[in-house]
Amino acid sequence: MYPALAVHKALTAQQANLETLWVGGEGGMEERLVQRAGIPFRAIPAAGVHGVGLRQLPGNVAKLGRGVLAARRILREFRPDVLFFTGGYVAVPMALAGHRIPTVLYVPDIEPGLALKTLATFADRIALTAPESSRYFTRQARLVVTGYPTRPELSAWTRSEARRALNLRAEIPVLLVFGGSKGARSINRAVLAHLPALLEMAQVVHISGELDWPEVEKMARDLDHPHYHPLPYLHEEMGAALAAADLALSRAGASTLGEYPLFGLPSILVPYPHAWRYQKVNADYLVQNGAAILLEDARLTTDLLPAVRALLLDPARLEAMRTAVRSLARPQAATEIGRLLLDLAEERSKAC
Repeated sequence: MYPALAVHKALTAQQANLETLWVGGEGGMEERLVQRAGIPFRAIPAAGVHGVGLRQLPGNVAKLGRGVLAARRILREFRPDVLFFTGGYVAVPMALAGHRIPTVLYVPDIEPGLALKTLATFADRIALTAPESSRYFTRQARLVVTGYPTRPELSAWTRSEARRALNLRAEIPVLLVFGGSKGARSINRAVLAHLPALLEMAQVVHISGELDWPEVEKMARDLDHPHYHPLPYLHEEMGAALAAADLALSRAGASTLGEYPLFGLPSILVPYPHAWRYQKVNADYLVQNGAAILLEDARLTTDLLPAVRALLLDPARLEAMRTAVRSLARPQAATEIGRLLLDLAEERSKAC
């Protein structure tokens, strides 16, 4: 969702009279965030059909069919010049309904999921976060390596401004702990278990997610340590947290491929073990490029503290990782994807 918002902002900067409609799933926080950005939103029914049980499959197929009908109605009313997909099964009904309309597909993770592979058959251009993704596609001529599109407001922070905004000391290292929009229970609990020792080495900005916030908030009250900065979630100030940090401890979702390089932020990555292998592939990419180290989720409790200590107490290694991760940055990704969309729209208008 955030890459698409970044692309939309880049598009509006390039095309003043742009008219946009965001089509998403029913329910969830997507609609709230999209409308908060001032973008019209329409919801359609959608459900996955891969890997579901036989009892659930007929209902999901029927829901997919209803989604295609809803998508056709939306396309007849809105009449878009170009479609932009960032994945997820909710995009499949729209791709089926709009198969005659020029399409750009963005692949955020290194390895595309099944929905993205399905959508790739409809795409005129496929934008990739990294060159390593190209091996998962057969029609190489449609591929364009753009990088991961990041929101411009993320990079508006300087390091000193970010530390002041988050009430952090300038001279003490900062460890950023982040599990994603819903948090990561295993990471949260491992950090809480080692919190006193971690605070001897660094200030800790701990973005726990809403699910574990009561447990984290209680620990913060009981500990009452000036260097512990827990938060349930960050929106506008997420850029401050990234800019202020010397080291991140997080899952290995697609955003790590764009946001960590943008800030030159070394990381300890803990791939989510129950989401096929996408996060593991993302983490391997950063590790192989010298930008991160990997910890297995099952070994967090025993390996977390030695890993953090080894990096924070070795400034030369941390600086080498900082240089390595910064070399992967593609800060113009959103603008490049926006240009792909505008070029396809222009080609269509000339053909008509």
